[in-house]
Amino acid sequence: MTLLAVQVLMWIVVGAAATGFASWLAHRSYRRFLRKSRGPVSKSLGRGDVPTKLDTLIDPLEAQFPCQSGLATLLDNADAFAARALSAAQAGRSLDLMYYIWRTDVTGWLLLDALVAAADRGVRVRLLLDDVNVQGFDPAFLALTQHPQIEVRLFNPTRNRGHVVRRTFEMLLGLARFNRRMHGKLWIADGRLAIIGGRNIADTYFATLDADTRNSVDADMLLVGPKVDAVAALFDSYWNLGLSMPILALWPGFKLNRTAFRHRLARHVGSAPSRHYLARTLDSRTPEAVLAGRLHWTDKVQLLADPPDKAYGNHSAAWMSTAIADILTNAQSEVRLITPYFVPGQAGISGLTALAARGVKISLLTNALAATDMLLVYGAYRRYRGALLAAGGSIHEFSPLPKNGRKRDMLHSKVFVIDGRQAIVGSLNFDLRSAFTNTELGLLFEHPTLVADITGMIDALSAPDQAYTVSRPDHALQWTVARPGLPKLMYVEPEASKLQRAISWLVGLLPIQAYL
Repeated sequence: MTLLAVQVLMWIVVGAAATGFASWLAHRSYRRFLRKSRGPVSKSLGRGDVPTKLDTLIDPLEAQFPCQSGLATLLDNADAFAARALSAAQAGRSLDLMYYIWRTDVTGWLLLDALVAAADRGVRVRLLLDDVNVQGFDPAFLALTQHPQIEVRLFNPTRNRGHVVRRTFEMLLGLARFNRRMHGKLWIADGRLAIIGGRNIADTYFATLDADTRNSVDADMLLVGPKVDAVAALFDSYWNLGLSMPILALWPGFKLNRTAFRHRLARHVGSAPSRHYLARTLDSRTPEAVLAGRLHWTDKVQLLADPPDKAYGNHSAAWMSTAIADILTNAQSEVRLITPYFVPGQAGISGLTALAARGVKISLLTNALAATDMLLVYGAYRRYRGALLAAGGSIHEFSPLPKNGRKRDMLHSKVFVIDGRQAIVGSLNFDLRSAFTNTELGLLFEHPTLVADITGMIDALSAPDQAYTVSRPDHALQWTVARPGLPKLMYVEPEASKLQRAISWLVGLLPIQAYL
């Protein structure tokens, strides 16, 4: 070995050691910060002496169906907004909310206004947001948490705010920690009603019809009854985790003019887009119709959720991905799944092909290259579609025609249907990040009408005018297309650019699936 090579090797070793030591110091400092700055423990509020509007709405139904839970599908984006807005308006005790993304756009401001209005009535509001998507939006949430009835906490936050260079170094030195995100979506009103599913809070999930906003096709479940207690306890476990930090702990001494914030909030809520959206989504909907009128009652409901300490990297048999794997293993005839991102890893694809080998019909609906918002993830998905098709599975790639000059809709639902009898709706994508890194939650349930709703959604989204059919005759992939101006059969991803195809092909060669 030459002297130059020895010197280069020494510098590499020294650099690696220095980086490791710096990472250790950063981790130690961060843990001290967490212990010193964490907020007080708090619990979900139990029922008080005076019933709230939600209590009055739900009590007669629960009396009619004792020991059962009421469920309704929220498949329409406008209905999903209405359920959240109306439940906030009816709440009289508490609102406990947990979200991966909360944008300050039209619907984001409208729902923030609903929280402030509830807090003004004396409702306690706890809002837990994953930190990775709050950066840049801190002032709105800092103002919100200064209301005496509202507390905002951030999950697994970076300490450095408003300084890109310092924040970047913190992220790099703590990459393993920073990579673990709270991906679940949860809305609880008065401890009596919960909304669980795939929707974050942003215009794309609530059909604002803004030409600059893509419509995301998604699915939530509305839940009332005794199972809400388990959902509330899960929220408490995340809220009181040492990684959930009061937002003010990250901005010590921060003060914002609350009057100015109220004016800003009123300006957004009173804007023409906000007024038009509210008129379209709420004017014809009542709390009785949206929150109670479509409920179906069953005793076969189970909360599936990752424990919050998954964010520490603590492996557990209680992980949601493990529970779903067990459920799928017991499938007898059919598994249908919707996932916007399909990166199952070797264990996941082996499990699906083993099911197919014993006669279980496997069908996948995911985003096409022309529709996906995650080009890199599509590249990773390329590695697995051939194996699924070779095993006899079917694949549809969602890519509807753009409507009225808007951007093409995309798929964001996370849904499983097993044997036409059970369904799972939640936040878990069929990918390695959801399985091993992020925290997820969802509902497993059985009810013929509810499962039929989900199955009907899958059928509609897989129709020829909405999706391509991918097949593999003679070991070559082909897409069956029903689009004006396009061939009925194509041998490259339809309606995608050459650059998109090239990038996705290149990503498919890289061993980075676990990080996508």
